[in-house]
Amino acid sequence: MAANNDAIEQAQPPAKRPAFWQDVSLSTVTAGFVAVTIGYTSSAAIIFQAAEASGASAAQISSWLWALGIGMGFTSFGLSLRYRMPLLTAWSTPGAAFLATSLPGIPLEEAIGAFLFSALLITLCGVTGLFERLMHYIPGAIAAAMLAGILLRFGLELFNAMESQWLMPLVMLAAWVMGRRLWPTLAVPGVLLTGVAVAILQGQINLQGIPLSPTTPVFMTPAFSFATLIGVGIPLFVITMATQNLPGMAVLRAAGYQANSSPLISWTGGASLLLAPFGGFALNMAAISAAVCMGPDAHADPRRRYTAGMAAGVFYIIMGIFGATVTGVFNALPSVLVIALAGIALLGTLAGGLASAFADSRHRDAAIVTFLLTGSGITLLGIGGPFWGLVAGLITLKLTAAK
Repeated sequence: MAANNDAIEQAQPPAKRPAFWQDVSLSTVTAGFVAVTIGYTSSAAIIFQAAEASGASAAQISSWLWALGIGMGFTSFGLSLRYRMPLLTAWSTPGAAFLATSLPGIPLEEAIGAFLFSALLITLCGVTGLFERLMHYIPGAIAAAMLAGILLRFGLELFNAMESQWLMPLVMLAAWVMGRRLWPTLAVPGVLLTGVAVAILQGQINLQGIPLSPTTPVFMTPAFSFATLIGVGIPLFVITMATQNLPGMAVLRAAGYQANSSPLISWTGGASLLLAPFGGFALNMAAISAAVCMGPDAHADPRRRYTAGMAAGVFYIIMGIFGATVTGVFNALPSVLVIALAGIALLGTLAGGLASAFADSRHRDAAIVTFLLTGSGITLLGIGGPFWGLVAGLITLKLTAAK
């Protein structure tokens, strides 16, 4: 991987680490909040669709959100603190989309059994080290190109939004530019406050009718059917590993954090095992939301960005406990604000990924193939662009290296 300002030096850790509260800053807390905001507002609706497809009741749907929020919260907080890296976890959004189309007609108990089976496979992948061995074959340029391709859509949507609702994105972008000039570490917090202020002035935020009660988890007894395990459990496992964990680890390493994936995958799989009976269908390493916590906007010092992951964990737990309330709040925000916030928050990370992807001329052919295919948004055989971008990039690298 090409050297860059955000690279993590390969040195022995200090004899005594400072307490984590000494590394916390407003920018890292805000980055954690933005990351969670992006995760919830971009795909919470898919979770509802998946839960409804399984025949879950309103209380059971709330339990799904509780399980996912609690699982993401404790794993994000604990892993970030343990390894001093911004390690965010997320629910499997492609997995939820798959479930929304695959669960109709399947009893909820059998669906829970499939969640457990998938979680067991993910855990074994981490415990055996199989996933970590695979990561050694992915060059830094390919990982950075995948990162840039994943984030491309968010950058484009920022400007596409200006075609129909130009005022809010333009004002938020101007706030970011001025923030980068005057107070770089607070640029994104300024963007968030600016967007909320504009939305309030335009009367686009309505908080009436939002429930204010905590969610009660519901235990759903699993049942095991061979057909459901094969038809739902295995595809959920493949989708989560190929389109979520693989890009998640690639994004982490593209940002300069050299983490061993085995314990991370093991913890997410184990957490899924515990929470599957409550609706936690699949937890994995985050890619898009995690990228917010890995860039310079989170903190100028890469070694202090882990507190952004911890902050995200706290916000996830709150959202899990008050799932219905938080979902109502997010639904009250205008969609253009969320789109603009996501795009602006990821601009720095997108730029860094592009710089690293194309820094080495020997890898540029493979990097451009990976970048464009990943960013295309295509889905082949039920698997998204990031996986196929990685495969095509590695093949291109192998063939061009033989010239």
